[in-house]
Amino acid sequence: MRAMSDDYRPLRAPGRLTLHVVRLARRVSGGAAALAHAPLPRFGMMAAAVIGSSVVYGISAGGHTVTVIDAFAQPLGFSINRVDVEGNDETSEIDALQALWQTGSQSLFSLDPSAARETLEAMPWVDRASVAKIFPDHVRITLSEHRPYAVWQRGTDFLVVNREGKEIVPYAPGRYAALPVVVGTGAASSAAALIDEMEVLPELRARVRAYIRVGNRRWDLRLENGVTIRLPENGAVEALAEVARMDREHGLLSRDIEAVDVRLADRMVVKLTSEALVRRNAALEEREKIIKRSRKDNPV
Repeated sequence: MRAMSDDYRPLRAPGRLTLHVVRLARRVSGGAAALAHAPLPRFGMMAAAVIGSSVVYGISAGGHTVTVIDAFAQPLGFSINRVDVEGNDETSEIDALQALWQTGSQSLFSLDPSAARETLEAMPWVDRASVAKIFPDHVRITLSEHRPYAVWQRGTDFLVVNREGKEIVPYAPGRYAALPVVVGTGAASSAAALIDEMEVLPELRARVRAYIRVGNRRWDLRLENGVTIRLPENGAVEALAEVARMDREHGLLSRDIEAVDVRLADRMVVKLTSEALVRRNAALEEREKIIKRSRKDNPV
């Protein structure tokens, strides 16, 4: 009985099927390379491109490997030869290119824009990405990056976060020193509302060293001189406006105090530092002694 050639011998295992497709793709790509260098008429070149595209589509639809598709597409001139990266400030072009090459594609036909986009958006600074294929050999990557908004202290860790509280990268001393520091559970995602409202109190906002979230319900402000302002759950900015007024008129926040408590709407409670409390108690005792001596010297 006549022996069957390798191309038509029945295949018994999935691995043999892949090998068979690779062999076929190599033969087709070899033919495509020959067509690319042959002096064909213009119509012939167009026909070769259309036929080649159809074959590549068939291989892709059949779920075969990127390598097979590239083996056919590259000789036809569809290799990725140019990649433009736009919208990147924190993400280097080299990092974006490496993310693109991680997809394994070497030609436009094998490149999956959705897979490339997901790979790019997994990078720390990338918020959104788009990948466009521009035939025959051009890829355009457009990035939208996270904007650093605050430094979030979570336990002993310090993280740069965006306005919505999404973690971007670990904090590196120096570069983001001007960002506000937010502390505590829920602080990263809710700080923007308070910080924005404090724009009406620029002189006080400039003195805030940290925004501390308490019970994920309200805020304490730690000033640069160590004074803490305890804010109510509602009406925080209105309470701060009263503190700012007292500071302008009486220098409240420059005094020897530890905290200002404005959680109650009808009163402001000022807590002295321990040293100031000792001095105050000593002054009260001395005042009491003077009053007693005065009464003894001037009995009624």
